[in-house]
Amino acid sequence: MPNCPECETPLDFTEDEVDEGDIVACDECGAEFEIVATEPLELAHVDGDDPTDDDENFLDEEEEE
Repeated sequence: MPNCPECETPLDFTEDEVDEGDIVACDECGAEFEIVATEPLELAHVDGDDPTDDDENFLDEEEEE
């Protein structure tokens, strides 16, 4: 079981349960990580700032005017 890169708490999955592109979250600190590679396991921190969200919010604001 891998550890969270942020807080070192064991993450609740095994390497054979995930595929590249999956998103996993730490139960302790809430940080989210994307599985970049499975052998060896490589995690990338997922930013909460999704550019598609900004586009959707912009469209919503335009419709309100």
